[in-house]
Amino acid sequence: MRRWTGWTGVLCTMAVLAGCAQAPNRPAPVEDRRSSASSRATTAASSTAASANPAALPGADNAGKPGYYTVRPGDTLIKIGLDQGQNWRDLVRWNNLDNPNVIEKGQVLRVAPPPGEEGVVVRPVARNNVTMPPPPGQQPPQQPAQQAPQASGSPPPSGAAPAAAEVAEDSLNFMWPASGQVLASFDDPKNKGIDLAGKAGDAVMAAADGRVVYAGSGLRGYGNLVIIKHNNVFLTAYAHNQSLLVKEDQVVKRGQKIAEMGNTDTDQVKLHFEIRRQGKPVDPTRYLPATR
Repeated sequence: MRRWTGWTGVLCTMAVLAGCAQAPNRPAPVEDRRSSASSRATTAASSTAASANPAALPGADNAGKPGYYTVRPGDTLIKIGLDQGQNWRDLVRWNNLDNPNVIEKGQVLRVAPPPGEEGVVVRPVARNNVTMPPPPGQQPPQQPAQQAPQASGSPPPSGAAPAAAEVAEDSLNFMWPASGQVLASFDDPKNKGIDLAGKAGDAVMAAADGRVVYAGSGLRGYGNLVIIKHNNVFLTAYAHNQSLLVKEDQVVKRGQKIAEMGNTDTDQVKLHFEIRRQGKPVDPTRYLPATR
């Protein structure tokens, strides 16, 4: 009996030792939750800071300043130029853009002439109650010097010439660009101009003297489009044409045929006509004559 008990004890001891030998000789895995949470928090903070800090985008330092514009989704240089009353080619030059087709959301662009160019863009010279911009690279003609007043007359008021120039800029002799009836009236922001009825191929005419700053189909919703800059104040836009008869940088005269009416990017033949005053849409009927 004692011998059986002794063997039983030996067998139990061996079983315990065997169980110990089979246990893994490494500590149980430990998850450092504090370190993991800290890492996630750091990553989230970095992502938030990166999205909130547009410093990597060109011109970020000028965001919010007068004369600058922050690019929004869907913007193009043509649209920005129309909305700011500027030639899109000037925007390319002022911002040193290598590719005018590539601008980024959040990018800040100069949309006003840089110092030294404010008065060079267009300073109209009156001619038969309409104004003509000077050719590219040329200064506007100098106004003749005023002669000394006669003894019997009174001297001209101080600043009379600059005042006349301002009046000329802000009161162009616009004409109707097409002969059709008004289909849709001005209702900004739903309709930034007026729509005129017509047949395919009807003449579309320049509403005033100026220079073509855009001719193409790169602005969504406008189809084949012509934009004319008349002076430092006014642009006009002519949309949905079936064909364009002018090119960019071409000087045009009031009443000149610049396009043929069509239905590009719209559901019927019509001319969509806009007048932009310093880039802002205004009711064209306020500037057009009552009779055609």
